[in-house]
Amino acid sequence: MPQFRYKAISATGEALDGRMEATNAEDVIARLQDQGCLPIETRRDDAVGEGAGLATLWRRPDLSSAQLLQFTRQLATLLGAGQPLDRALGILLELPDDERSRRVVERIRDAVRGGVSLSTALDQQHGLFPRLYINLVRAGEAGGGLDAALSRLADYLERSRELRSRLINALIYPALLATLVLGSMIFLMLVVVPQFEALFASLNADLAWYTTLVLWLSRSLRSGWWLLLIAVVLAGLWLRGRWRDPAWRLRLDQRVLGMRLLGPLAARVDTAGLARTLGTLLANGVPLLNAIGLARNGVANRVLANALDAAAAEVKSGAGLGYALGRQKVFPRLAVQMVQVGEESGELDSMLLKVADTYDLEVRDALDRLLALLVPAITLLMTMIIGTIILSVLLPIYDLTGSLG
Repeated sequence: MPQFRYKAISATGEALDGRMEATNAEDVIARLQDQGCLPIETRRDDAVGEGAGLATLWRRPDLSSAQLLQFTRQLATLLGAGQPLDRALGILLELPDDERSRRVVERIRDAVRGGVSLSTALDQQHGLFPRLYINLVRAGEAGGGLDAALSRLADYLERSRELRSRLINALIYPALLATLVLGSMIFLMLVVVPQFEALFASLNADLAWYTTLVLWLSRSLRSGWWLLLIAVVLAGLWLRGRWRDPAWRLRLDQRVLGMRLLGPLAARVDTAGLARTLGTLLANGVPLLNAIGLARNGVANRVLANALDAAAAEVKSGAGLGYALGRQKVFPRLAVQMVQVGEESGELDSMLLKVADTYDLEVRDALDRLLALLVPAITLLMTMIIGTIILSVLLPIYDLTGSLG
């Protein structure tokens, strides 16, 4: 019988991480739920599981993020209009143009017709739906407001997708500029500079040190490009190994938070995601400690994640969430104060969503400012590098022309 690793939250709010022998992941989830625990993650702890995880990197998911959002929004609309769950899933089965997504909806509908709940049917899709998604649906089922829970979940997915898209779009133009810089350098060093090198050799010209350096770099790149390729591969493997080291990741995240430009931006991005996840979970009736445990998986920065763990321990001891977050000294002060106000007014869920909206706006403005600074910097760097290479080979020609004249 295979072994599975699992992460869960106990009834007292304690984070659990262990192994269990079971026939499949659904069996692990069922056992944990029978013990009163909230499952967060389950995966096979053997080579087969690792190979399957590697294969998923190259396989297109059955539901993209846009399709998942569309499915959630449409199902919430149909349930809100009074359609039974089975009928709503039958309508959704006719909408997708993609055969893969249609098969997913069909499996969910068949499972619901078989007598299981929607959250269980989603959980049976082999990790296709995130654990946070499933728990929000399960909380909506327990509270009797599945349509409202799905509507809030769709809002959450939409805002999270907008934030990711904004980050990606902000990096597209700088990435293109950097690619142009690298491509121009390679073309000059491999095609243009060798032609001038042959000319200088035929004229037996005395060259300045900077021209000699450029010619040497060009020869090294032409003859030792494979060494450079090996160095890049080894550097990538080293970085991959270090990335998996929790202590190294923690030190890197500490440095990122300490940077003048990137630090506040990274803290705001994670704070916005954390606040939106917590607010959505609490609005769907998930207890605070369980919500913190689920939201913790979405915090990318290890420093902030560890601070959230420490805050959860204080909340478990009876402290308020705002007070516990403020004691960590790493979360933005405005967010902490707004959380405290939400606790005092009894509207913590809505205040957390306002925190998320506030920091989404700040992230957008910060990205705009960073992009406005980054693009001219890359353009200036490109001009300096290419100009240096061109002048290094043209100035000796001007000197030779002047001496001949």
